[in-house]
Amino acid sequence: MRRYECLTDDPAAATAVYVPYYPALEIEQHRCGFNASVRNGPSSEFLRWLSSRPQWAAFGGRDHFMVAAKTTWMFRHLEGDGNATNRVCGNNFLEHPESGNMTVLTYESHIWERRDFAVPYPSYFHPTSANAVAAWQARARAADRPRLFAFAGARRANGILPIRDRIIDSCASSSRCGLVDCSHGLQGFLTCRSPRRLVSAFASSRFCLQPHGDSFMRRSSVDSIMAGCIPVFFHEESTFKKQYRWHHPDPDRSNGDERRYWVLIDPDQVLQGKVDIEEVLAKYTDEEVAAMREEVINMIPRFLYKNPRERFQGDMRDAFDVAFDEVMARMTRIKKGEDLGWPVDHDTLAAKDS
Repeated sequence: MRRYECLTDDPAAATAVYVPYYPALEIEQHRCGFNASVRNGPSSEFLRWLSSRPQWAAFGGRDHFMVAAKTTWMFRHLEGDGNATNRVCGNNFLEHPESGNMTVLTYESHIWERRDFAVPYPSYFHPTSANAVAAWQARARAADRPRLFAFAGARRANGILPIRDRIIDSCASSSRCGLVDCSHGLQGFLTCRSPRRLVSAFASSRFCLQPHGDSFMRRSSVDSIMAGCIPVFFHEESTFKKQYRWHHPDPDRSNGDERRYWVLIDPDQVLQGKVDIEEVLAKYTDEEVAAMREEVINMIPRFLYKNPRERFQGDMRDAFDVAFDEVMARMTRIKKGEDLGWPVDHDTLAAKDS
């Protein structure tokens, strides 16, 4: 933002007001194990200060936007949750009316009750030019992919995510799966923080399994896109269509088939033994896989964050550009008097209600 070419010091001339406050950094100081007043106090105080500023008064904060670089769930805990000192994590930042007026960017949005917009997790790839991106895309196209599928992740204690256990067991027992197991303490943690290990596993596989973890969205999903690996989701809420509405391919480009770059498998069917992941993925023909992978590779620029000191030449847009264009379009419409509210996904609401 500090390098954006159209910054102005005159709030009256601004299309939007960027708020350089970072709730994720604030919450890291006392994320878990504190009472409500400790966890919620700083953000609440900041919002009171912000809403008292003269810049806020013109549109009630609706022309303000900010980045809250965690999932939406970390900012949605109500005051009544706050006294269980060793169980509650997060604060109530997004439950305030002031934050509800702003456009807040998170890594994962609440798709049933939107008060924020999801933007992609940062990957390991921060290129300095459009040529570097094109070269990486060519490398992803040419990559030899001897494995049918891959998974990188860890089990959860006490079997609280059984789909992960089933995926790890299935992957470990298959000669067609590349497994990066992050389950073994510090060594597992370091393994899954190795760009070389992760990219190597994903770039040598046709499909990359993306079950949910602590929340529906995973950074691994973006890593798989960077490697040209077709993501396999196990919940509709994890898909880019639901989460990254600004960044996933335009449905018009896909002739109405919005799923042709990803696969969705019912986790209950897997856990009940009615569906075998390997069998499902093996049914895709070479031609189908090639077409899906091409869609994934074409998405790479929209999901990466370039080196902020550099500018792409030409029409290529990175994740920041895409998000910023959407924010500016939203602010322009707000200033024209449109009551945008929040996008409602009627299909998702119907599925939730059922």
